[in-house]
Amino acid sequence: DNMNEVFFTYDKNGCITFVNKKCYASLGYKPEELVGRDITEFVPEGERPNILKNINSRIMKGEASSYEIPGLHKDGSIRHIKVNASPIIENGEITGGMVLAEDVTEFKMAAHKLDLQQVYFKQLFEGSPDGIAVLDNKDTIIDINRGFENLFKYTLDEIKGLKINEVIIPEGMVEEANSISNSVNNGNIIQKEAVRRDKHGKLINVSILGYPIISRGKQIGVYGIYSDITNRKNAEEQLKYFSLHDVLTGLYNRAYFEQAMRSTESEGGSLTGIVVCDVDGLKLINDTLGHDSGDMLLITAAGVIRQSFEKIGIAARIGGDEFAVLLKTRDEYEITSALRHLRNSVEVLNLSKPDIHLNISLGLAINTDGLRKPADLFKEADNNMYREKLGHSQSARNAIVQTLMKTLEARDFLTEGHAERLQDLVVILARELKLPEHGISDLKLLAHFHDIGKVGIPDRILFKPGFLTDDEKKEMQRHSEIGYRIAQSAPDLIPIADWILKHHERWDGRGYPLGLKENEIPLQARILAIADAYDAMTNDRPYRKAMSVNEALMELKHNAGKQFDPLLVDVFADLMEKVQINS
Repeated sequence: DNMNEVFFTYDKNGCITFVNKKCYASLGYKPEELVGRDITEFVPEGERPNILKNINSRIMKGEASSYEIPGLHKDGSIRHIKVNASPIIENGEITGGMVLAEDVTEFKMAAHKLDLQQVYFKQLFEGSPDGIAVLDNKDTIIDINRGFENLFKYTLDEIKGLKINEVIIPEGMVEEANSISNSVNNGNIIQKEAVRRDKHGKLINVSILGYPIISRGKQIGVYGIYSDITNRKNAEEQLKYFSLHDVLTGLYNRAYFEQAMRSTESEGGSLTGIVVCDVDGLKLINDTLGHDSGDMLLITAAGVIRQSFEKIGIAARIGGDEFAVLLKTRDEYEITSALRHLRNSVEVLNLSKPDIHLNISLGLAINTDGLRKPADLFKEADNNMYREKLGHSQSARNAIVQTLMKTLEARDFLTEGHAERLQDLVVILARELKLPEHGISDLKLLAHFHDIGKVGIPDRILFKPGFLTDDEKKEMQRHSEIGYRIAQSAPDLIPIADWILKHHERWDGRGYPLGLKENEIPLQARILAIADAYDAMTNDRPYRKAMSVNEALMELKHNAGKQFDPLLVDVFADLMEKVQINS
């Protein structure tokens, strides 16, 4: 009755004859509740045939047996019972059986839980994208997962039994690796970013988690978990780079430049000197050829500045068109040589690439006595730069305008001679209208430069052989405004800037860009419109043959009062007819 295991007896009919007190702890029944009842009542219904079979086939034949059965607890739950059954023999006759039973439910549950943990660990170990190595306490490799194989390109057969620090540690990092190993082997959890090496010698940025394996309070090994952080490190490097560099030119940016000036001052040193550079005419290039061309001008300028000062200074882009150089030397010869190199490079560049004109204004300030503050040096260099810029800014803009005109002439080869013919036509009409000679000179200038804004129109639109789409027409119509901005930048063209803007207005108000009509349109623009249309019609184009003079004059008269000033059309037609008769 005082045994630690459940003990009960039954007769040969399977009726319980005795139960000890332990039964209450295992199945929830008091002994008096079980005595006299059939033993099969305390197992699930599906197990009862097996119990009867065991009694009949073994116990009643005098054989002992051992097995596990599910037992029904009084509360309805199932308990796992390990049974050792033997027959009871009296006077040589089997009168029943006796059972020694042990409740193994908790052991079963613990075993099941352990099995699940092993399954979970195996799936986690094998399926983890991170590289995992299982090591003993001496850093010897016991096992690795697929993540480790993928990361470091080793198979388990290649490295099992080797020291981890002999396999993946780059030269020069052994001491750091040993420090990590010692710390983890002393029971510490370590997380650290480091560089490791794969089978082929490639260096990999990894995050390492070193984790001690503890069993029954004793450390039996180490998990080494390696996460590839190469992409993150590259992104961090890019962010760091772009935080200190100008994205367009690759030079340092204003933030770095100002930081470098402050560092010089805070560290007790003195800045030797500053050069401030400004790209002349950038706005004009942006407004006419577009920001892509402006960007190319800035990239070109940055390259020249970097090359000229790379040995004696640090170049940075500090604004839209402004650059600055922190000088490392006070040697006047070196500084003068760098400035001369920059100016010569700009000159050579403009000769070799006439399609784009680069001009850079420079300002220099040198800290001769070493006592001046960086901010004062920068202000002096900036003032010197603006002084130079004022001295040749207009000539620089004129050079850009001339470059744009040459570019237009080079692109507009299909209408070669158009400007010269147009000048002759407007002069004939202007003199018939008795305009003053200075006005005729401006008209000739208009005839030559009226389409200068086309330099800002893409070739795919300017030279498209077929009809333009609505969007392409809008893009083409921008050439009047672009031309106006160019003319406003050149003193020689300022008198005709307004006429360039309005030379595509129509008499009926359906022109562009302002929708002016009749006498709101300047006389010079009305004269040019007639002469331009006449010349276009009487000369070959890629998409059609030239009209005859009479056909062209008929077309002008047909559009008089619509596209053209009707009075001027009459005057022009009479003139052309007289010229035709005389010729």
